[in-house]
Amino acid sequence: MSIEKVRAYLEPFGAAGRIQEFDVSSATVALAAAALGVDGARIAKSLSFKAGETPIIVVAAGDVKVDNGKYKAQFHTKAKMLTHEEAHTLIGHDVGGVCPFALPEDVEVYLDISLKRFETVFPAAGSANSAIELTCGELEKYACHFVEWVDVCKGWQA
Repeated sequence: MSIEKVRAYLEPFGAAGRIQEFDVSSATVALAAAALGVDGARIAKSLSFKAGETPIIVVAAGDVKVDNGKYKAQFHTKAKMLTHEEAHTLIGHDVGGVCPFALPEDVEVYLDISLKRFETVFPAAGSANSAIELTCGELEKYACHFVEWVDVCKGWQA
């Protein structure tokens, strides 16, 4: 079970006990925000893409959309999201529970600067009914194979 892999992964950081599990789905930004009782923008959605043949995850605020021009400038390829089956196979988490934790070695993680406007954010924790509250510093520290902060989203700046 993916949430158990995430729990084991977060244990050395002392964060495993902070995972919240819900009786309802948190598989979308709206559902996660409702389950947590927070603004949807604070949901740290993990978007899985293929950059060439390499799977990557971009974690972004819940109220943004990927800007195709910015994405192409950053990754030198068009934004191509993984299918549900590819996410399961290449990322190791099912859609709805994709997160930047407990990932295969070849999956790089990028954090979008849209997250930095919040003191804490809520990424999923490996299942479609879980989340963990983290500061951006903790998210950067705990994310598997973190590469860098990027600016690839739109819809959040004035």
